[in-house]
Amino acid sequence: DVDLDLVARGTPGMSGADLANLVNEAALFAVREGATEIHRRNFEEARDRILMGQRRDSMALSDLEKEAIAYHEAGHAVCAAVLPTADPLHKVTIIPSGMALGVTMQLPIEERHIYRQDYIQDMLIVRMGGRMAEEVVFSVASTGANNDLVGATELARKMVREWGMSTRVGPMAWGSQGQVFLGEDLMHTRDYSDDTARVIDEEVERILRQAQESCREVLMENRNGLDLVARALLEHETIDGTEVSRLLELARAGSTSANPHNGTSVPLSPSGIEDVVTTSVEADLTEN
Repeated sequence: DVDLDLVARGTPGMSGADLANLVNEAALFAVREGATEIHRRNFEEARDRILMGQRRDSMALSDLEKEAIAYHEAGHAVCAAVLPTADPLHKVTIIPSGMALGVTMQLPIEERHIYRQDYIQDMLIVRMGGRMAEEVVFSVASTGANNDLVGATELARKMVREWGMSTRVGPMAWGSQGQVFLGEDLMHTRDYSDDTARVIDEEVERILRQAQESCREVLMENRNGLDLVARALLEHETIDGTEVSRLLELARAGSTSANPHNGTSVPLSPSGIEDVVTTSVEADLTEN
């Protein structure tokens, strides 16, 4: 049942040696479960292990922390599922892996070499989904969004400083490639004035705040769906993108109560739980 197209979508940038390692890891997972063939789930467990690190199933988290993580990841998932130019949602999990307490994964339909501004803006909104979900539900932010904010800020800064995506700054690339100096980004030197630096910072902040407000609107429009996805994560720990879309449709139809504290079980469709892979699209955008 191995889907080679799915494997290819989830391994952009991997070398032949990386893929060989992936197959070896998948074989080990198959052997551990006593299988005579390598199945799709084995490949996906192997990719999770390689790309995200060892699963920490035994990590002790309080009920409040689990709920916060579930809503955080549900926020990412809802945004990824409904935004028109975002990469398709593949999986969301609240099982800790590596340094992450939860992961929302998207897989591109095809490999990208150039990125449109609307695609990047939707990526920023998805990045903001975790923090905004916490604020919408709990009325307070937490430290759990640190990596999201770091990635979003770097992406917004590239939009302004390198990709000419700010009308105020203009179609210019600021920051020449060169020697590294204290206080500057790796491989960039500052070739602009303090006034220009202030404008760049203001534009970065504007883009991030705009993404934040757009994210809030998405989550408020799908408030019941957010509750359903979070509750499903608390019950099942891992659900796939198809299941998230189904839960959002249920919420829109009003056929399921979305009170996360009413004790009602959220049934999954037969394909609702699966382990899957991550993508390196965001790394491609921020490491250039």
